[in-house]
Amino acid sequence: MKSDAQIQKDVLEQLKWEPILIANEIGVSVKNGVVTLSGQVNSYTKKLAAERSVKRVVGVKALAEDIQIGVSPSYQKTDTEIAAAVLNALKWHTGVDEEKIKIKVEDGIVTLEGEVEWEYQKTSAESSIENLAGVRSVLNFVTIKPKLVPLDVKEKIKSSFQRHASIDARQIKVQVIGAKVILSGKVRSFAEKEDATDAAWLAPGVTAVENKIEIEEEEYAYYE
Repeated sequence: MKSDAQIQKDVLEQLKWEPILIANEIGVSVKNGVVTLSGQVNSYTKKLAAERSVKRVVGVKALAEDIQIGVSPSYQKTDTEIAAAVLNALKWHTGVDEEKIKIKVEDGIVTLEGEVEWEYQKTSAESSIENLAGVRSVLNFVTIKPKLVPLDVKEKIKSSFQRHASIDARQIKVQVIGAKVILSGKVRSFAEKEDATDAAWLAPGVTAVENKIEIEEEEYAYYE
């Protein structure tokens, strides 16, 4: 089992590997495997990169994020400019039907609402605007309303796990209740747990995923 000090060291090293990050801008503290990030970066993209980077580290059980975004003058945009850029980005994304999504921008915070048929359409809408200048955060309230819930959702999800390089399908149990998927079992890392959730969301007709997967503690041998 990793100590908090070792997890902190590993997280700091992982942040240094992210090309767009300046590691000394981000503070890292760890308590009982829960990592807290603090500090200030100049874009929402960097904030997300830091979060994703930490989740790859073995031993991280959860993430508390308190990174602030201080947009430099050259990247500052009015809410009207941001809204126009968001609408344009959604129009050019092939996986998004912009007519089904409503946009609101206030103080650089973009709120998305509306209804789509698939989870990937919801996540695509968000990812297509994450890199836009001036965006401080994205609140994605788009809901999923499928036309049909197939009977073989469970098998589709299990097959997806087997194809996924980072997921050990043998360690994850899948339960389907209506259009809701419940995942349980044990995995090796925070990132693997999230990958399982993402894979479940890709199944047709799924409107909710409850992730009860636990992160397995690794045992380390020490030699004198």
